[in-house]
Amino acid sequence: MHIKKATIHELEAVTELFDLYRQFYEQPSDLAAAREFLLARMRKNESVIFIAYDGEEAAGFVQLYPSFSSVSMKRSWVLNDLYVKKQARGKGVGEKLIAKAAEMAGETGAKGLFLETASDNLPAQRLYEKIGFTKETNYFYYLSV
Repeated sequence: MHIKKATIHELEAVTELFDLYRQFYEQPSDLAAAREFLLARMRKNESVIFIAYDGEEAAGFVQLYPSFSSVSMKRSWVLNDLYVKKQARGKGVGEKLIAKAAEMAGETGAKGLFLETASDNLPAQRLYEKIGFTKETNYFYYLSV
């Protein structure tokens, strides 16, 4: 298995994974819109995407968005999207993608990684806690629509 930073050359493979990720969150498949969304992020340097390959097969991806902490005056990274294909689960793909994201955070001098997941996504929660993430209990998060 190998992990690389996705570029325009990996757009089609990432698009497929991103569409499957959205379907996991009960969104309808829309490959064209997914491709355009990812292409815009790549062209504008608005995110960093790593893709994992199991042999020649794209097995999973992680997408990170930059953020900043005014209090610490440092960059942080939002681990916004993580997806591993069903047939690749249980092989450590997710863990390796997160490790790559953490490595990049360190290389960029970031304060750290921030992520959120659905309260019923217990497999993801177990993975995050296994590799050292801690559940935040001191803050409330609010959403405006």
